[in-house]
Amino acid sequence: MSIEERERRTFLLERWRSIGMGVLETANATFLIYIAERWFNAGPGAKSLLQSSGSIGLLLTPLALEWASRVRGGAGVAAARLFLFAAIAVLAAALTPGQHLWLYLAGCLVGFVFISAGTPLLAGIYEQNYRADRRGDLFSRNVVIRILASVSFAWAGGWMLRQDTAYWPWILVAYTLALIAGAMCLRACPHVELKTSEGTHPLRSFRHVQQDRLFRWTLVSWMLMGFANLAMLALRVEYLVSPDYHLHLTADTVALLTVIVPNAARLLFTRVWGRLFDRVNFFTLRIVLNAGYLLGILSFFTGNGMVGLYLGAVLFGISNAGADVAWSLWVTKVAPPGLAGEYMTVHTFLTGVRGVVAPFAAFYMAAHFGIGPTAVAMAAMILTATAVLLPERMKSKTV
Repeated sequence: MSIEERERRTFLLERWRSIGMGVLETANATFLIYIAERWFNAGPGAKSLLQSSGSIGLLLTPLALEWASRVRGGAGVAAARLFLFAAIAVLAAALTPGQHLWLYLAGCLVGFVFISAGTPLLAGIYEQNYRADRRGDLFSRNVVIRILASVSFAWAGGWMLRQDTAYWPWILVAYTLALIAGAMCLRACPHVELKTSEGTHPLRSFRHVQQDRLFRWTLVSWMLMGFANLAMLALRVEYLVSPDYHLHLTADTVALLTVIVPNAARLLFTRVWGRLFDRVNFFTLRIVLNAGYLLGILSFFTGNGMVGLYLGAVLFGISNAGADVAWSLWVTKVAPPGLAGEYMTVHTFLTGVRGVVAPFAAFYMAAHFGIGPTAVAMAAMILTATAVLLPERMKSKTV
């Protein structure tokens, strides 16, 4: 099969899968926590565990890649199996009887851990089935579909739960169907053989950090920027609704600033960033994204007024649109042929680390130093992340 045929088939299947991924995007963002709170009366520990399921899955990506490398059928078959495992777990949560919170918690946690654990397998599929000069554009087209599906399902699910919270199992049934459909799409993808470096240790992918200087310094920059962004993301709703900050905003305004405005900007700019990813030097792209996040944090948390809040929300949405593409595809720019999965494993593992640690650090800093100083400190961290990339940008000959 030619690369053009592989690309065309993969893109078509990914378009269908994006609908289900948009539905699943509402889980950790909204509905899993809402159900835990309103139906099960869950405490903060249970809700925090649900919120961190994606990060826990990213921490397990080295083990997932090691397992997947032994699966006959390549990356698509292995990813499909992870999706089916997740579907079984989520369906079990949907069938939770009465008020058995621990069954609901276990099913949802296991299911969404499996989903995020398969992330490096998708990077391998994109690397081998999409041409290098079209990856960003093709990926961004599917992200647009995912955003539209997410917004649509969020509205429909919210309307249903407003009628009666007892309808919550149907939300999880929808997630189950989305996972099964996603597994079928992944199973049908053109074959992608997973390559791994020599050795049997599941963490052997980390040898690339030592051996590849460019990869190492890019990871350092990602860690600084990602930590700062996740820390302030965790504080957005707290800042808007807590009486400590005296904003006194209504629920509709909070939803506007945290969901509607950022997603509208994300939708408008996703295709733009996808094309830029294919045409612009990656370090230039990353520096511009960092600047967007830095200005968005300062505007949102130190802007002293509604204009600052709305400007920060718009900047966050624009930057997040670019980050969708860059986070998922950047390893294909630096990894040797066939090793994008291993490189992505290191990246996703470190993302999981900061995803677990950053929210706790953010709330601690805000409580002890105030949210304004915390925002300034995180902005300074992003500035440092940008400085780390400047030498690499200066060495590059492309724009």
